[in-house]
Amino acid sequence: MLALIAGRGGLPAQVVAKLDTAPLICVLEGFEPDGLRVDISFRLERLGSFLKTLRARGVTEVCFCGAIDRPSISPMKFDAATLPLVPAMVRALGGGDDAALRAVVGAFEERGFKVRAAHELAPGLLAPAGVLSRQEPDDKMRADADRGLAVLAALAPLDVGQGCVVGAGQVWGIEARGGTDHMLATLPARTVQSRALLIKVPKSGQDMRVDVPTVGPDTVDALVKAGLAGLVIAAGKVILLETAETRARADKAGLVIWSRDIS
Repeated sequence: MLALIAGRGGLPAQVVAKLDTAPLICVLEGFEPDGLRVDISFRLERLGSFLKTLRARGVTEVCFCGAIDRPSISPMKFDAATLPLVPAMVRALGGGDDAALRAVVGAFEERGFKVRAAHELAPGLLAPAGVLSRQEPDDKMRADADRGLAVLAALAPLDVGQGCVVGAGQVWGIEARGGTDHMLATLPARTVQSRALLIKVPKSGQDMRVDVPTVGPDTVDALVKAGLAGLVIAAGKVILLETAETRARADKAGLVIWSRDIS
């Protein structure tokens, strides 16, 4: 049996729609997905008990999908089943996002659960290569995209983020703990004049089973609000939600969506 460890947004529902058998929908409190009924809600302070519940329900496979921010933890709420996991959890939460994810995934794998990727269960989620919008990137945009990819490659070992904003040769924003939405909401006013791009790609060595960058219609809306000129993503390495709607919104706004082949 499959359990979907779901987060916010529409990705979990899209995965469920592709499955022949309904999975068990499990949600970390406060990060409920769109359009799905939740079967089990849990907290990290009771992760040990949650893992035992999954085993008792006959779960053998899990899939992590949807947006989850780093939650706060109350030491007073740890239950007995979770106490053996506490040292690893504390170390992980003191590191970057990749370290935290590896700790959580490790807890599942050590107890015999197989971890499945969302795009493995629902083929067709990953963005195909090519310019996906009517608007084509010009030479300046191509140069800005190259610069942005170089910046993200240099930052990858630091486990910072998956995205940055580049325009007119300048780096205007780098995704950090607050995520893409926070970065876009806090860009300098002059970014608009640079016809900047959001570049979003997975970090080098990222576990693509559990943390694939995801974009969709809401991303386009955020770009429009921030005054950006387009989006560059890694072909075959970024999930593209509601492809037709995403393209339609980009075309209406005159934005570029460029899915690049990146080695």
